[in-house]
Amino acid sequence: MEALVVDAGSKLLKAGAAVPDQSPAMIIPSQMKRMVDDGSEGVTLDPIERGFIRDWDAMEDLLRYVVYTGLGWEEGSEGNILFTDPLSTPKAIREQLVQMMFETFNVSGFYASEQAVLSLYAVGRISGCTLDIGHGKIDIAPVLEGAVQHISSKRFELGGTDLTKLLAQELGKSNPSMKLSMSDVEKLKEQYAKCAEDEIAYEKTQNCEIEQHTLPDGQVIRIGGERYSVGEALFQPSILGLEEHGIVEQLVRIISTVSSENHRQLLENTVLCGGITSMTGFETRFQKEANLCSSAIRPTLVKPPEYMQENVGLYSAWVGGAILAKVVFPQNQHVTKADYDETGPLVVHRKCF
Repeated sequence: MEALVVDAGSKLLKAGAAVPDQSPAMIIPSQMKRMVDDGSEGVTLDPIERGFIRDWDAMEDLLRYVVYTGLGWEEGSEGNILFTDPLSTPKAIREQLVQMMFETFNVSGFYASEQAVLSLYAVGRISGCTLDIGHGKIDIAPVLEGAVQHISSKRFELGGTDLTKLLAQELGKSNPSMKLSMSDVEKLKEQYAKCAEDEIAYEKTQNCEIEQHTLPDGQVIRIGGERYSVGEALFQPSILGLEEHGIVEQLVRIISTVSSENHRQLLENTVLCGGITSMTGFETRFQKEANLCSSAIRPTLVKPPEYMQENVGLYSAWVGGAILAKVVFPQNQHVTKADYDETGPLVVHRKCF
């Protein structure tokens, strides 16, 4: 039986058997509704916030649905499972996850690896720098020989959810009589958000063509230059009221803190991942900003191999996890039930690094 690979994000959970050249069998919302016995509308739960598990009861329910109902595990004959770890995952979360897997799910074996490393594996690299823009956070992580350089890495409590709020504000200004739900704005962001070619082009978007969109409740909303604010905020964080450098300058500054002999290897193997990076125009803008940056060596994007799925950047950590699962479980490098029974949850720090 193939090991299962689970990449659980704030917005989407990706899971499936470890077959690297296929997309994950399940890509489902992480958010869930717990139904109430009296028949009233259920309570909305977010098991994962800003990349980290926060509601363990909800997470257990979500994983039960995924592994038993979705992926066909049978209780009593569970196999091996690999989880992806976001950058800077607290030790307590790793320990609680391995405890849940062995004590509640009775898995045969467990492994966890950092998303930055796995995203590089997905494009055939063991060294490089990942820029991961998720729903709840941005991670920039230099990786050398399969090891994240934690001292130089940086996590920002900013992500797609904040960009959705920004779009809601901008649409509210131009459509003052509209009542917009955040789920409506999220869908509008996915459909309409774009990146301007540069700052000058962004200034001109205020006069761009207006489109009309009919919402599910029949309201008609007008969308013009607001669609460009989403992408621009990543390159000009002042739009969000933040005194930060844009993401390209952040990446260059982060790599400058690594030993200079590694700068070229890191910058010339830059990998974009996360849903926001698939926004129309994002890659072009990133490369243009990279050509203007302060570094003598310019960041260069690595493309996925041709045999990979076209949108692999949306789940590159999962693909890397599927590649790694093909190695760690057959070679017994994972946490076994015997390891766990002997050492307890702390074993995760010794065997998964």
